[in-house]
Amino acid sequence: MIGIIGGSGLDDQKILKGAKEKEIVTPYGKPSSQITVGKIEGVPVAILARHGRKHQIMPGNVNFRANIWALKGLGARHLLATTACGSLREEIMPGHMVFPDQFIDWTSKRSSTFFEKEEVCHIPMADPFCPKMRQTLIETAKKMGLPHHEKGTVVTIEGPRFSTRAESLMFRKIGGDVINMSTVPEVVLAREAGMCYQ
Repeated sequence: MIGIIGGSGLDDQKILKGAKEKEIVTPYGKPSSQITVGKIEGVPVAILARHGRKHQIMPGNVNFRANIWALKGLGARHLLATTACGSLREEIMPGHMVFPDQFIDWTSKRSSTFFEKEEVCHIPMADPFCPKMRQTLIETAKKMGLPHHEKGTVVTIEGPRFSTRAESLMFRKIGGDVINMSTVPEVVLAREAGMCYQ
């Protein structure tokens, strides 16, 4: 099963055949939305709206642990996550897709691990995104003629405010290419759960 975590725009369950709603409660509470399961060209898919169906959950209040736990519990092993983001580079223009290979975590208030009590897990994070999924997306973007960038570093800030001009310049100087409010801790939790994430 492929899990789709829809950010701003990609959470439309109409893309699924035989769509059914699943209400799930996890040890971490409820996910951001009901999860819609169905198929796309015969492949089982589960779609979750990261910010709720009405886009009512601000980034710092997303229950990332419940979202990942619920999708894993339904059988998802690969996660395709979309986010709206801002560019920190002139060559990355509005409408371009970026398939990140690195992140910089600039958040401060989010629970970023499933291991908080009886056990410790030092999870490798040198390469946080799934290279096979990224390659598939790159090849598909090329076939479809979509403007894209094969890799990039995404900076995740706490939000809900945007960065100042000075902060954006700093993020660019330390290697950021795009900036958003959602990738971390989602990618970290997916790695802890043993899921491929892109």
